Amino acid sequence: MCDLTAKVAVITGASRGIGQGIALSFAKHGAKLVVNATSQESILDTMEQLRSLGTQAVAVIGDVAEAETSERLVEQALHSYGSLDIAVSCAGINMDGMLHKMTDEQWKRVLDVDLTAAFYLIRSASQIMRQQGSGRILTISSAAWLGNLGQANYAAAKAGLVALTNTAARELGRYHITCNTICPGLIETDMTAHMPVQAREEMCRRIPLQHTGDPLDIGNAAVFLASEAASYITGEVLNVGGGLIL
Repeated sequence: MCDLTAKVAVITGASRGIGQGIALSFAKHGAKLVVNATSQESILDTMEQLRSLGTQAVAVIGDVAEAETSERLVEQALHSYGSLDIAVSCAGINMDGMLHKMTDEQWKRVLDVDLTAAFYLIRSASQIMRQQGSGRILTISSAAWLGNLGQANYAAAKAGLVALTNTAARELGRYHITCNTICPGLIETDMTAHMPVQAREEMCRRIPLQHTGDPLDIGNAAVFLASEAASYITGEVLNVGGGLIL
């Protein structure tokens, strides 16, 4: 039921971490991919791993904070494979700071990459999916969407993703397009590796399963939501964090 054979997926932020985990999980389940990163060099590792799996994959380089990048991703999917079945907005950054010290640039850049970019991808992908009468849209939020010390910009963006995705679910359901959000907990990525030791230890103590997650844990959840097994699931927030949010 979670077979993605011949499905065409676009994934932003696929060069490392969760985005790479989703790309590899999709590949293992048969999907054809268009993956995005900000530079050719940064996507090389992902492309090599995808090729080793025998996957058809194309890379599109660009800044997701620019609308033109999402447009090119969708165009590439149509050019290379003739359709677009799945769109995953995963690209994200953090520029942390206490609210009273946060700069305009820190606020704007994080909102641009973590939230506005998702709007651009959903807008571009939904135009094709509406025409074909089917599709899966996934956004990758965070446990921080409920608020997190020193992350006003990041938390606001991740909360915005939930509202954006739920709105898309309401608007696109009539076209048989599902839209869902995955909220990872403490996952082993470059971003979490740079967390202050004390903050990391505190988060670990709050996880009932008592260990951190792997990007492939998010990939597995994404495969399910992108598959026919989840055809009657839309507008939902799936927490994948070992019970961190309870």
